[in-house]
Amino acid sequence: MNILALESSAAACSAALCRDGVPAAQAFQCSGLTHSRTLLPMVCDMLKNCGETLDRVDVIAVAAGPGSFTGLRIGVATAKGLAWAGGQQCAPCSTLESMAWPLAHMEGKLIVCAMDARRKQVYNALFRGMGDGLERLSPDRAISLDELGEELKKFPEQKIVVGDGGQLCYNSLLREVPGLTLAPVRLRMQSALGVARAAEEVIASGGLVPGEKLAPIYHRLSQAERERLEREQNTKFTIEGDQKHV
Repeated sequence: MNILALESSAAACSAALCRDGVPAAQAFQCSGLTHSRTLLPMVCDMLKNCGETLDRVDVIAVAAGPGSFTGLRIGVATAKGLAWAGGQQCAPCSTLESMAWPLAHMEGKLIVCAMDARRKQVYNALFRGMGDGLERLSPDRAISLDELGEELKKFPEQKIVVGDGGQLCYNSLLREVPGLTLAPVRLRMQSALGVARAAEEVIASGGLVPGEKLAPIYHRLSQAERERLEREQNTKFTIEGDQKHV
């Protein structure tokens, strides 16, 4: 089975091709250019260099969330477009689970996945390395650094922080959480190879969807949506206050 995987949830973006679970190629870029300019050309060049064509891809996998709102939309839109052209099924993969898979071989270690969600929060999930698999210990979520620190204190094992929010998480919690370490930079950042591995679990669980049903999973309202709701709430309070004085 050929799996084409896309990852555009944060500052870097990448694409990977796996054949029957074996990585065939990966393209990675973190140049400051927008993913809308880099992701699709990266996919096309990678397939061409591998001697593959889109019609020989069986599944298109994508990091569907959480992550950057713009980045997720670009990745999902690219996957939808490719699936529409080639007729493939899609694997919507957890960004957090995908970043944990490269460390699954660290058996018995607690893998702390973290992406900067701003407002003193991180997108987070906890996994335990099982050698050839992962044990999920928490759902994907947006959580404050203080709450995460209190939760991590309950785990006695060594804790390895990964993700584009890993440095933030490590710096914030190092003094209060024993056994906290930061993954090496080459394993820390999310990549499409992790998405391809997560896609195998999606396939096994029957979680494939057609391209038209693929959608980002944000886990939190965007800043624009939060500001709109705040304005509406303030307007409601103002109107109710004025009515009381009539």
